[in-house]
Amino acid sequence: MHGEYKVPGGKLVVVDVDVDVEHGVLRHARVAGDFFLEPDEALDAVNQALDGAPADTDAAGLAARIDAALPEGTVMYGLTSEGIAVAVRRALAHATDWTDYDWQLIHEGPQAPALHMALDEVLTAEVAAGRRPPTLRVWEWGAPAVIIGSFQSLRNEVDPEGADRHGIEVVRRISGGGAMFVEPGNTITYSLSVPEALVQGLSFQDSYAYLDDWVLGALGDMGINAWYQPLNDIATDQGKIAGAAQKRIVGPDGGAGAVLHHVTMAYDIDADKMLDVLRIGREKLSDKGMKSAKKRVDPLRRQTGLAREAVIARMIDSFRLRYGLSDGNVTHEELTRAQELARTKFTSPEWTARVP
Repeated sequence: MHGEYKVPGGKLVVVDVDVDVEHGVLRHARVAGDFFLEPDEALDAVNQALDGAPADTDAAGLAARIDAALPEGTVMYGLTSEGIAVAVRRALAHATDWTDYDWQLIHEGPQAPALHMALDEVLTAEVAAGRRPPTLRVWEWGAPAVIIGSFQSLRNEVDPEGADRHGIEVVRRISGGGAMFVEPGNTITYSLSVPEALVQGLSFQDSYAYLDDWVLGALGDMGINAWYQPLNDIATDQGKIAGAAQKRIVGPDGGAGAVLHHVTMAYDIDADKMLDVLRIGREKLSDKGMKSAKKRVDPLRRQTGLAREAVIARMIDSFRLRYGLSDGNVTHEELTRAQELARTKFTSPEWTARVP
């Protein structure tokens, strides 16, 4: 079995391993990659640590075996014991890789916030059913909005008077996480709708880092040193610039499904308006080590000096160079279903206030 995993902020780890079915243990593990490791014998120690490990050992257990076996003074660069363990679990889960797919790009004109929520649900369900290839969808916002997480309390997150004063629509999405304040021209949002096989062998947290890695590379090409900050933020030394959220969708008849991973990035932000619309509590800020919500977000406009359209174009180019990307569109059938879902679900008071 073969597994690959790019360590977040690091290098590619490749593992080939067999399973002794009779005894239920790993055999003949061979770790490779473009990482740096000293001394040379440390690689043999890693392989030996994996040999004989029960095949159902989780990533934490495998990492502990590796750590215990490493020679004293071992130095890893671009590599971690956890990264090796994840690569092993992905091999055992028969996980796929980004380059195993023909990726499709959807980047269409501005849409209403509720329709964006519906498109996420419909397109990811189509990927789960095998009727759509893995898709990168870049959003264009047709109106300002606050998008609250699936499990957030409406009254705790949004000041209705502030929302009315600024003409801000409130929509609830299907994924968890926190509230997003978005305005056309100030926000960059994209969705990945991917087969579940792409994140097989990854923990929930690791899947965030894995699916965010390409955009960290794109930001790096624009001169921004960005990193994944657990559980769902992308940050720089200037502050948070993006937040991610996920939703798992089961496939037909309960089979293998798909993962929706969407990210909202602050290109620019009207912080005063945001604070007038969102109820950002002191406790939420205190765990970030911040005294002011304005300091939590540092927009891409200031950090890159590029126009929003240029940032988006560079992100798309980066994805295309890494994994390949053909231009596509929302089909008529998908759009019709999404429009109906936007009408019956995402604009309904029952859904928006399902957690009052």
